[in-house]
Amino acid sequence: MELWETMLRSISAFALMMFLARLLGKPTIAQMTYHDFVAVITLGSITANLAFNNTISIRILLTSMLTFTGIAYLLMVLAMKNQKLRSWFSGKPTVLIQEGKIMEGNMRKLKVTLDTLNQELRGKNFFNIQDVQYAVLELNGSISVLPKPDCMPVVKKDLHLKGQTELAFPIELIMDGDIIEANLQQNNLTTEWLQAQIKKKGLSLKEINYAVISTDGNVYFDEYKDQIKSPIDKE
Repeated sequence: MELWETMLRSISAFALMMFLARLLGKPTIAQMTYHDFVAVITLGSITANLAFNNTISIRILLTSMLTFTGIAYLLMVLAMKNQKLRSWFSGKPTVLIQEGKIMEGNMRKLKVTLDTLNQELRGKNFFNIQDVQYAVLELNGSISVLPKPDCMPVVKKDLHLKGQTELAFPIELIMDGDIIEANLQQNNLTTEWLQAQIKKKGLSLKEINYAVISTDGNVYFDEYKDQIKSPIDKE
């Protein structure tokens, strides 16, 4: 009987957290600002008790969970309507590099080391810190980087190229070897057309792991057999 109760409580806790996550919305999950962090940790603790702690009644745990959800939702609404409250609840982006100079005071306040800063810059493909004009620590913990003018990559607009084609959103056709029928229908494509594209590549459906129409309109196929003679980091 106790095992069944634990299973039921666990299922209920999972369902509730899924509902509350959808209620609070994607920004709470993606950005994880100060009040979002507090809300998520608290709700996670309450949910764990709901699932495993049989000594506390479900009614009390549900009341506590709904109260904290209401607080989190209210703070989110207030933050959207009031800039000062938003700054206090969520914090502000912090400049770590300004005009090519490292802001040591800001880094000390945020407990960010040079090793961490360099690691984040490398993650943005900046291996030389002297190439960075501005680096800003965003509310969600990521670092945005603006390179110095002479280190910015050249884009087509800089070369004044004409006749540029507009890029489209990629359309996945095959995933894990299975044809995605819904994507074909939504884009007025047929299975026969896809089979013809596969045949052009000299392949069969069972050989293909993934297929997608890329942003430039070309069809890309990834085979199960990669034909790489010396793969890196092979497990």
